[in-house]
Amino acid sequence: MMELIIIFVILSLMSTSIVQFVLFNQNVKQIQRFRTSISFEVFYSLILIYCIVIIGFGMIYFILSFHQVTLIENVSKNNPSFISHLFTCFYFSGVTLLTIGYGDITPIGMGRLIAIIQALIGFILPPAFVLKLVYLSFDQKREQ
Repeated sequence: MMELIIIFVILSLMSTSIVQFVLFNQNVKQIQRFRTSISFEVFYSLILIYCIVIIGFGMIYFILSFHQVTLIENVSKNNPSFISHLFTCFYFSGVTLLTIGYGDITPIGMGRLIAIIQALIGFILPPAFVLKLVYLSFDQKREQ
């Protein structure tokens, strides 16, 4: 029962974050009028997307671990609890997205493919947002 409550809370947080992100981006045209708001909007979007990707991939690792082993911790734990395993999945997701990993947790099987996809997303996100900033600054200079 506790597992369902935790999964429900995480999924509801992810869905509200996505809704807030969509609503925030609908008002981008109004925000772009102010130069300081452009960088805030892009920074806020980057942080929000990173959090959504970390939580989303963490949930993928967690759900797949019920069907097959996807992550192996090199530090042996005898009997990890439900919450401990959930936080391990989120930790691995964050480390994979932000740094390519430390080696303390190793993906196996389908987890390797998912980790590669997540690492590629982690490499693509920052240049995409830099390009968005450059585009917004050129667009703003063109309007002036």
